[in-house]
Amino acid sequence: MAYRANEERYQSMKYARCGRSGVKLPLISLGLWNNFGGIDTHENSRAMVLRAFDLGVTHMDLANNYGPPPGSAEETFGRILKSDLGSYRDELIISTKAGYHMWPGPYGEWGSRKYLVASLDQSLKRMGLDYVDIFYSHRPDPDTPIEETMGALDHAVRQGKALYVGISSYSPEQTTKALAELKRLGTPLLIHQPYYHMLSRGLEDGLLDVLEAEGVGSIAFCPLGQGLLTDKYLGGIPQDSRLAKKAGFIQESQVSEANIAALRKLNDIASERGQSLAQMALAWVLRGGRVTSALIGASKVRQIEENIKALDKLEFTAEELKRVQDIITTVKF
Repeated sequence: MAYRANEERYQSMKYARCGRSGVKLPLISLGLWNNFGGIDTHENSRAMVLRAFDLGVTHMDLANNYGPPPGSAEETFGRILKSDLGSYRDELIISTKAGYHMWPGPYGEWGSRKYLVASLDQSLKRMGLDYVDIFYSHRPDPDTPIEETMGALDHAVRQGKALYVGISSYSPEQTTKALAELKRLGTPLLIHQPYYHMLSRGLEDGLLDVLEAEGVGSIAFCPLGQGLLTDKYLGGIPQDSRLAKKAGFIQESQVSEANIAALRKLNDIASERGQSLAQMALAWVLRGGRVTSALIGASKVRQIEENIKALDKLEFTAEELKRVQDIITTVKF
């Protein structure tokens, strides 16, 4: 049966302007980092993408190395575009990135012009697209001049293969240099994608101030700490978790008894707010409107539906924020 999008998809989602650009992003965006690769069930991946779009999630975030195997998430998304979402292309913000290892040899990772330009061509081919909306430098390259990396991003825009450019995991100092170079080239930086959640707050150490001063948007990846800020670990380490499977960045030391006790206290506050821990964690990332969007992952449709309900209550009282702050400062992450 042919897919037809929910006609009410824009009535419940909330959108925010990305910095000082003309782009608005949904407050919840969908990342295809895990569970959309070649090893995953295509019908489940398709169901999650389509349900997200039906709920107003217009931004789908990918990278060249997403899978596994690397590249397969883009191939999966390309299949979904071809079978279901092709006629809705102009309603979508599709992003991809390059920076991590993709092929053998000296030109298969990091931030050279050679790698970034070739990688974007490969990504477009895998997804069956003429252009992406946002092309990111996925991580800073310590050995390539930032002028070369930003020049490659500018080149992608001038080729018509990307509409906007972004950076991910750049420090405040690196971001300032990237901003200056892109400004000189005439291609403004649209967005920064930092690692940010309740227990990892590096974004607050100067980077957010730089972005706000320069009119650059931000989208937090791993806002749920790869599942740590959900009810998954409140009773210990479940067998189907990323930690048990040795996948992702979670370390066993981070799921200590002391940290679990703190998570339970956070869960109590969430319950008082009428939210799950995950919903409160997303609301916390989006509090005050300083972060443009929170980038969620999912393995089930139900998770997407539940996470979007975080938007029903984004406000925190001063007392709630203090209680949360007192708890998260005790967590060793």
